[in-house]
Amino acid sequence: MISFNYETDFSLDNETDFSNWLSEVISSELKNEGEINYIFCDDDYLLEINQQYLDHDTLTDIISFDYSVGNELHGDIFISVERVRDNAIDFSVSFDEELKRVMVHGVLHYCGYKDKSESDECLMREKEEEKMKMFHVKHK
Repeated sequence: MISFNYETDFSLDNETDFSNWLSEVISSELKNEGEINYIFCDDDYLLEINQQYLDHDTLTDIISFDYSVGNELHGDIFISVERVRDNAIDFSVSFDEELKRVMVHGVLHYCGYKDKSESDECLMREKEEEKMKMFHVKHK
C-alpha cells in the first residue's frame, strides 16, 4: 500500500493516479508492493532528518529509508517540496515532472538501483525516464 503524508502545506491533487502509477512501476520491476510511505516536507524538516540519521549537513530533495524484505518493497520516502521546486527551475522542467522523477527515484532505489557511481547514475536516469512515461492521468 502506498500512502501520502504531508508535513507542509503541499498536497497531491490526484493521489490515486500517483499510487496507481507507482504500483505499476513496482510490478514492472517484478517486485511486490508492501507499505511505502511518502512524506512531503520542507527543507528544514528534511535537513533535520539528514543530520540526525545520515550525519549529513546538506539540503537534499529526497531521503529514503528502505525496509524491504526480499522482493516485497517497504520504506519511508521523505521529499522536500522546496528542493523539488528549486530543482525544477534549475533543470528547466515543470514542477510536476521533477516531482515524478523524485518520487520514482525512491522506489527505484528499493528495486535495487544505485546512483553512487557514474554508470549507476546513468542507469538510474534511464530507469527514471522509462518509468515516468508510465504515468497516466485518467481524464473525466
